[in-house]
Amino acid sequence: MTLDQAFRDRRTANLDLLRLLLAASVIVSHAWPLAYGPGTAEPLEELTGRSMGGWAVLTFFFLSGLLVSRSAEKQTPSAFWTARFRRLFPGLSVALLWTAGIAMLSGAVPTTWELFAWGMRAITLVSIEHQITGAFANNPYPFVVNGPLWSLSHEVAAYVICAVWAWSGLSKHAFGNVVILVGALVLDNWASSIGGRVETFAPLFVAFSVGMVVSKFGHLIQISLKNLVVFTCLSALAVEPVATASLHIALLLFCLYLPQAKLESDYSYGLYIYGWPVAQLLLHVDQDLSALQLAGLSLLASMPLAIASWHLVEHPFKTHRLGYAK
Repeated sequence: MTLDQAFRDRRTANLDLLRLLLAASVIVSHAWPLAYGPGTAEPLEELTGRSMGGWAVLTFFFLSGLLVSRSAEKQTPSAFWTARFRRLFPGLSVALLWTAGIAMLSGAVPTTWELFAWGMRAITLVSIEHQITGAFANNPYPFVVNGPLWSLSHEVAAYVICAVWAWSGLSKHAFGNVVILVGALVLDNWASSIGGRVETFAPLFVAFSVGMVVSKFGHLIQISLKNLVVFTCLSALAVEPVATASLHIALLLFCLYLPQAKLESDYSYGLYIYGWPVAQLLLHVDQDLSALQLAGLSLLASMPLAIASWHLVEHPFKTHRLGYAK
């Protein structure tokens, strides 16, 4: 079976499960700096040079490139952007209100203008400011109310490039696929000299562009044990960026090779946007929590919020009129 056949036959349920596990990994990873302070090494960081949360976010971007590029080629611009808006912003809006509320409960003392500016920067993704004056002031990682939201502006930027790539016709030609992949690698190579947001965006877009190209060649990619072994070996033996790209492809093949476990609901986004403020609130109540204790309690306490976010906000907005679109 090829990757395209798996999508046609809707044998992709494990990707929903994978996203849920990735969101949980971000929460677990953040427990270390939140419990012990900024700069604390997170799981896997000393071994691989990148934290568990860092790997999870890269894989999120790979999966987004895979799924969003397929949507861009099938949908009109209006339908595409409406679906993207409904996927991100309703849930984010409610999460921001909740985040501001618990920040105030923790002792935050922002002016009305600071709180308004913080909310507007966050909801527009122009410049998400993570800090609110006085929030969680006594926590090991003070003032930062919802750190993971930084990735959302980069995700939207990747959507824009993906849409241009699809609607310009570049995606229909081998040359266009080479252009997007080489362009992402060149940007990543130069990003450190540019600095700022570009330096942060570049490695994420490499992962995203690999997902885009994998999607385009889905008719050639066989979901087989042989290919799974090949890409797993490449992820361990090849040099960058081939190693990381191979790791993402191996993970994709592994998920699709296994029997599919269908989830009726997608709680991954809710976990991602609520995990940090929940952990900060837990530490506000008990600063003696270890990282492992914080990770477990954060997962347990974030899940009801993620469930409520999906059923009361995300799913109703996604399914209204245009239907469910990833």
